[in-house]
Amino acid sequence: MRYASIQRVVGFLIAIASLMMLPPAAVSWWYHDGTAVLFLISAAILLSIGLLIFLPVRQVKHELRLRDGFLIVVGCWLALALVGALPFLLLQSPQLSYVDALFESMSGLTTTGATIITNIESLPRGVLYYRQQLQWLGGMGIIVLAVAILPMLRIGGMQLYRAESPGPVKDTKLTPRITETARALWYLYLGLTIACAAAYWLAGMSLFDAICHSFSTVAIGGFSTHDASLGFFNSAAIETVAIIFMIISGINFGLHFVALSRRNPLLYFRDIEVRGYIFMLSVVTVIVVAILYQHPAASATPLREGIFQAVSIATTTGFTTTNFSIWPSAAPILLLLAAFAGGCAGSTAGGVKIIRVVLIYLQGYREIKRLIHPNGVFPIKLGSKRVPDRVIEAVWGFFSIYVIVFLIMVCLLMTISDLDFITAFSAVGACLNNLGPGLGEVAMNYESLPDAVKWVLVFAMLLGRLEIFTLLVLLTPAAAYILFSLARRAVRRDIELVRSMDRLR
Repeated sequence: MRYASIQRVVGFLIAIASLMMLPPAAVSWWYHDGTAVLFLISAAILLSIGLLIFLPVRQVKHELRLRDGFLIVVGCWLALALVGALPFLLLQSPQLSYVDALFESMSGLTTTGATIITNIESLPRGVLYYRQQLQWLGGMGIIVLAVAILPMLRIGGMQLYRAESPGPVKDTKLTPRITETARALWYLYLGLTIACAAAYWLAGMSLFDAICHSFSTVAIGGFSTHDASLGFFNSAAIETVAIIFMIISGINFGLHFVALSRRNPLLYFRDIEVRGYIFMLSVVTVIVVAILYQHPAASATPLREGIFQAVSIATTTGFTTTNFSIWPSAAPILLLLAAFAGGCAGSTAGGVKIIRVVLIYLQGYREIKRLIHPNGVFPIKLGSKRVPDRVIEAVWGFFSIYVIVFLIMVCLLMTISDLDFITAFSAVGACLNNLGPGLGEVAMNYESLPDAVKWVLVFAMLLGRLEIFTLLVLLTPAAAYILFSLARRAVRRDIELVRSMDRLR
């Protein structure tokens, strides 16, 4: 590991992150809410910490290797979440512990949308804006990570994305240089955010609410400036705007870039992942609406609420217009399970990603055909492109680890606390899939959870956002060493026990 080079990058990023405190400080000054000083202090602290880390190694310019990339990605996300908690920690009302401040910060940056804050509307305007800005910046970071970085790290299935071609297999950058790729994505992301804010404003939101909600909509984050989320506005027009932009933001931004640059919307229909994404949303929506129509007491507007909640939860956005956790039948569980699939790879959505679900389905279908025709050769194709077996293996490996990590965390939460199964299951699912709202005790917020549980969920948010392997790779050497040490101790104890038994004989 080139630790000096890694330290240089992380230190520089923390120093630059001090700039993200200036917009909320300006908002605070404009509304005279008294928190401008809080953000300026946070900016000074970030700048100081960043320079202390960066300056000692500023002359180091070693070429980074692949394994260094893992540590930089994890280090940067973790550092930004840790230092991003400062404004929440410095708040006078409500007074938050560090674990609560970190939970809120990590939830924002990873676009999870889970919150421990109640009575959100009483927060100063500067803090409300800061929460939304965290999600917006995190969403852009996710796109750059997914399109420009993860393909190089060979994270199961992510190497499929080649945005230069209209087909479903994409494995190169949008442009020859990664900086040009990031710049192109920023322009697209910013343009979509402006369009969303304008649409919200025309639909009836105030300018402040329109900007804030556009941040969390395009980032597929789910934070809101109101406790009732979008249900506060009780507006079909606003919910329609949200549905449209949630669906758009759940599609690979690389594909958006190609479709816009070539002015060819038909590229969306040729992409097998987009077709699978729309199919999944349609099926979930139809089933949820049908369940609500079968139980008229559950909703006064089953079509409107069913469509909105199905799109919001399935895309892992997490906006709510009603408490869907109390809906009858299998509707809440179906919505939660749909979030496991999430949106398209290269989007701001969480979950396993549709492309992996499609590949798992194709692999399963191939195995069925092999049972019928043992000597047949059935290559898996996406469009006209053959998918290498190495990619299929990586996808299955990712999915297996995803399920194992999920089950371990559910068991861990039930072990360290008295949470019931539904709450533990949905809390881990909501955080690992970067969804936000869950079922049971976490249907509305996560305030009541013990601190130990919050620490686990903070880790789950980061784990899910970084596609699991990126983080687990760093833990593997340490985990292996720990397991080896435990095994060695166990062997030594067994030897001592055998020897003592021999002495007794």
